[in-house]
Amino acid sequence: MNFRFNHNNINVLNLEKSIKFYEENLGLNIIRQSEATDKSFKLVFMGDGTSTHLLELTWLTEWERPYNLGDNEIHLAFCVDDFDAAYELHKENNCICYENKAMGVYFIEDPDGYWVEIIPAR
Repeated sequence: MNFRFNHNNINVLNLEKSIKFYEENLGLNIIRQSEATDKSFKLVFMGDGTSTHLLELTWLTEWERPYNLGDNEIHLAFCVDDFDAAYELHKENNCICYENKAMGVYFIEDPDGYWVEIIPAR
C-alpha cells in the first residue's frame, strides 16, 4: 500500500474573500470547483501549480456565522523560495499573526482565522 497526500479541506465563510486571500498571499490558483445539485455547498480546489497537493475550500451556503476554531492548532505550511519578499508581501497585506524568529518562520492568518506557516526553502 502506498498513501499520498491529496488535499486538505477548510470551511470558509466568504468564498470570494478566501479565494482572493489564497491567490494574493500564496499564489494559489483555482484548479477545479463544483457545486451541490441542491446548491447547499460549493467546493473550490486550489493549487500551487507545482505540487499535486490541493487546498479544498468548502463554502456552505446557509452558514452565516464565523467558524469556531477553538483551541485547534492545526495549520497549513508553505515553503517559499524568497522568504524576505514573502514577508514583505504579508506585512503589506497585514496578515502576519505570529512570528517565531528563533525558528526562522512566521504565520499568516486567513479571513476565517486559519493560520498558515511560512517556511524558507532550505
